[in-house]
Amino acid sequence: MSSFLGLNRHRVGDWVFFNLTRLFALITLLLLLGIIISLIHGAMPAIHKFGFSFLWTGDWNPPAEQFGALIPIYGTLATSVVALVIAVPVSFGIALFLTELAPPWLRRPLGIAVELLAGIPSIVYGMWGLLVFAPLFAKYVQPLLAATLGNVPLIGVLFSGSALGIGILSAGIILAVMTIPFIASVMRDVFEVTPAMLKESAYGLGSTTWEVVWNVVLPYTKVGVVGGVMLGLGRALGETMAVTFLIGNMNFFNGFSLFLPGNSIASALANEFAEAESPVYTASLIELGLILFLITLVVLTFSKMLLLRLSAQEGKGT
Repeated sequence: MSSFLGLNRHRVGDWVFFNLTRLFALITLLLLLGIIISLIHGAMPAIHKFGFSFLWTGDWNPPAEQFGALIPIYGTLATSVVALVIAVPVSFGIALFLTELAPPWLRRPLGIAVELLAGIPSIVYGMWGLLVFAPLFAKYVQPLLAATLGNVPLIGVLFSGSALGIGILSAGIILAVMTIPFIASVMRDVFEVTPAMLKESAYGLGSTTWEVVWNVVLPYTKVGVVGGVMLGLGRALGETMAVTFLIGNMNFFNGFSLFLPGNSIASALANEFAEAESPVYTASLIELGLILFLITLVVLTFSKMLLLRLSAQEGKGT
């Protein structure tokens, strides 16, 4: 009899636990659905007035109630790409050094230092970028980039223009500094889960450190590496304060130069939402938020599909 009661209590506990976790998952989905519905409802006046042309229109004139999302979308994507181009190789180098090359006495303090960078508030990054980084960048780095990369065909247009210190490139570099701790931490953790036997076997066959990393560690941890990169991209897409300080907050498209000031979706929302008076102005800003949400959703969906494809290919080369 006691065993029967104990079995019933066990089944009741399993039923409660299962349904409680299912409730939490359902609440998450309902919150996500509620956010989508509220954004669409709030953006409806702008959707009705501008339609799909809102996506590729560069006008942003509040007094005339003419709005377009081209400049903020371009600024958001450009700063995120710049951040990833810089952050991914640097993060890979940090993770590689911490797991394979650094002496044992240096690994822990250096790893803690990298993780502490992730805890610095974004507004501190923005203030440092505006007051310290931007003047030095305009005085020393931008003239050098214009004199070298500015003369290269095709990409030279990206490094032309006046050295202002603030702009898309400056904001992208600060975003890279902010995303490096996240990507490096994830890469370090996934590198460390590689079985020591696999690496020791490769070393025993005469492989160099780079050959072990490229042929053993990366194939074993590629899913985690891609996940870390996507985590950094998500941070870059939604960053607000640091970008607001450095991007210039200009809603004019004067070319594709990364030296020029621009705007991003997050910085436009932060700067203008409190000033929006007309319903169309408010709805246009809400539609910008909806676009940012959809961009993030597309990125996460693409990353999930990529991760599933990488997982499906596991073992095919063996």
